Amino acid sequence: MRLSSRLGYGDGFVKVAEHVVRLEEAGVEQVWVAEAYSFDAATRLGYLAARTQRVQLGSGIFPIYSRTPALLAQTAAGLDEVSGGRAVLGLGASGPQVIEGFHGVVYDKPIQRMREIMEICRMVWRRDVLEYQGKAYTLPLPADKGTGLAKGLKISSHPVRDRIPIYLASLGDRSVELTAELADGWLPIFYFPERADTIWGKALRRGFAKRDPALGPLQIVAGGQLAIGEGLEHLRDRERPHLALYIGGMGAREKNFYNDLACQYGYEREAAEIQDLYLSGRKKEAEAVIPQGMLDGLSLVGTEGFVRDRIDAYKAAGVTWLDVSPIGPDPYGDVRRVREWIA
Repeated sequence: MRLSSRLGYGDGFVKVAEHVVRLEEAGVEQVWVAEAYSFDAATRLGYLAARTQRVQLGSGIFPIYSRTPALLAQTAAGLDEVSGGRAVLGLGASGPQVIEGFHGVVYDKPIQRMREIMEICRMVWRRDVLEYQGKAYTLPLPADKGTGLAKGLKISSHPVRDRIPIYLASLGDRSVELTAELADGWLPIFYFPERADTIWGKALRRGFAKRDPALGPLQIVAGGQLAIGEGLEHLRDRERPHLALYIGGMGAREKNFYNDLACQYGYEREAAEIQDLYLSGRKKEAEAVIPQGMLDGLSLVGTEGFVRDRIDAYKAAGVTWLDVSPIGPDPYGDVRRVREWIA
């Protein structure tokens, strides 16, 4: 098990970069930069490439609809060059509200698009000529779809690596199955280790049955906020706004993947109430409804014994990258302690 950390959507990234430098010094080996409908992740990842030395730099995540497959591959290859081979391409479908509302692109064929994007990106990095006939993408564009002047091209630069790791942020059965079949890694959100196999186990096993052994084991990135010490349990409440946003407001009432996940965890009544409150503008009340059991299960905040037990639970569930967001009075000291424990 190794250490990872995800960054949020907030402003003030120069200060955030200093935090990443300290995380790297403390033992974090992988950092993810979010995007959604905030600032783009690529610019910030390039900045981090110049400020760091060893940490892997991942897009956490690029939505698959806002860039062409070739541009996703170009961006990952460019980051890989400026970082000296430390790029990780994190991809996800996002949701209809962001894709159709913010980008004005139809949210269709997410699973098929994800499959084809991975195949096309790997063609780009191998410097293959992009001649691809898919159900979502056709390269070059057929004459009857454009000017008729398209031709097959390969990337003119020489990527540092011909295989950049691709991690997928997936939740549904079909997308998790695809992740286990074709991706290098998995970025599940709100991963409750004791309940993960019940929700995703069958889909993962179906995907693993089709997986090429050359891909190696699927890397799984999961964890939570971190603080180690006596009397820190109240800090678990800091996750309430994040959970309320996703369960209550990150999607429409009739299509919210995170609300569905909360229901799968057994919190159907709370999930419905959180959504009702959040969508009516009563965000604080929605935060108060977040079940304590969910906060505890997703947390690495508490006594040394509690945190060690949670790390063991993640390890038993197959997590290979423990994702930590330090929030305690000694954030970097806590990261160093966890680094020692998992070493």
